[in-house]
Amino acid sequence: MPRDPSAVVEQFRVDLRPYEQLYRDLHAQPELSLQEARTAATVAEHLRRLAIPDLDLHVGIGGHGVAAVLRNGPGRTVLLRADMDALPVRELTGLAYASEASAADDDGVTRPVMHACGHDMHVACLLAAAATLAGAAERWRGTVIALFQPNEERAGGARAMVDDGLYTRVPVPDVVLGQHVMPFRAGAVGTRRGLMASAADSFRVTLFGRGGHASQPHRTVDPVVMAAHVVVRLQGIVAREVPPEEGAVVTVGSIQAGLTENVIAEEAVLRVNVRSYSEPTRARVLAAVERVVRAESAASNAPREPVIEPTSRFPFTVNDDGVTGALEAVFGAHFGADYSDKAAMLGGSDDFAALATARGVPYCYWTFGGTDAAVWDEAERAGRLAEDVPINHSPLFAPAVQPTLRAGADALVLAALTFLD
Repeated sequence: MPRDPSAVVEQFRVDLRPYEQLYRDLHAQPELSLQEARTAATVAEHLRRLAIPDLDLHVGIGGHGVAAVLRNGPGRTVLLRADMDALPVRELTGLAYASEASAADDDGVTRPVMHACGHDMHVACLLAAAATLAGAAERWRGTVIALFQPNEERAGGARAMVDDGLYTRVPVPDVVLGQHVMPFRAGAVGTRRGLMASAADSFRVTLFGRGGHASQPHRTVDPVVMAAHVVVRLQGIVAREVPPEEGAVVTVGSIQAGLTENVIAEEAVLRVNVRSYSEPTRARVLAAVERVVRAESAASNAPREPVIEPTSRFPFTVNDDGVTGALEAVFGAHFGADYSDKAAMLGGSDDFAALATARGVPYCYWTFGGTDAAVWDEAERAGRLAEDVPINHSPLFAPAVQPTLRAGADALVLAALTFLD
């Protein structure tokens, strides 16, 4: 590690104005999971324009994944990761660069698309970090891999890149590092040792009824009523079956049934998401979800057994103590009062860890804030942080461009320098 990583950042930090514009462009042109062609092309073109000597650029890994290898003599190898995909959300921020994009989803239905989770910011930060590290090559030795991952929102991108031969194209890293922008005060950075993010399991549940005229419900089996009972019953799992000291969340994020008010539908489709913080609780809650779905279907006299189809599965994110401890000192020296080594554990999930666990490599995943300081401070004074600060996946979520971009880029550079020679 250089003697003073913070001084290296301050000396070699690139002009961030082009990256601010890049961020706005990515925000205005989001792409759903598995559809990140434009984003990947933008990333690759930007990396090529940097004219980094001996840059080894790989595209099309696991779909639209991109990996750039910066070799700078002998030493350790560090992998820095950013995700690229967006969400089927209609943006309501009112920003001049707000998304008006739409795209067909997996079911062929056209949906509005928005960067409602900040992956556009992640991409801009990593590109700026790569440029900074390239410019500071005289101050470090080793290899940096800048990895841009598709399909994080569906929990498939990291595994797909590994399965597509990622580590036959790029060196196996000594450490894997990543970050996520969150609805915290812009400029804040936080790490946490141990469990950092929950596991997540998602399902598509199809409940079968017997359709007919709305005036003759006694001659039908109503899947809407069945679905309503399932939704309500699922809410009792955490409240009545999970120990108070444990944590879990069961969410039904979508219910689809019928096309008009005077026809009882043939089926109802629910999309269910489960979050958990330990393997025993995960197993308990998943078994309970299946039990409830099947029992309510039987209680409604459904003509067919329900179909429960897994749609995504996120691993636990457990930060390595040694890696995280090394970052604590470096981040604390650079960010000062804006840094905390006791960051809140994420309720959300990420497939980031698969990039490391696939080869038994230690890793750390941290957070940085994106909420405009004035908005945060006013909400905090009023005791309205939960009400007035938009969270990830909200149609109102959009990180303040600065100081968010600077903090995110600095954190990536500092983290890389911590482990480079």
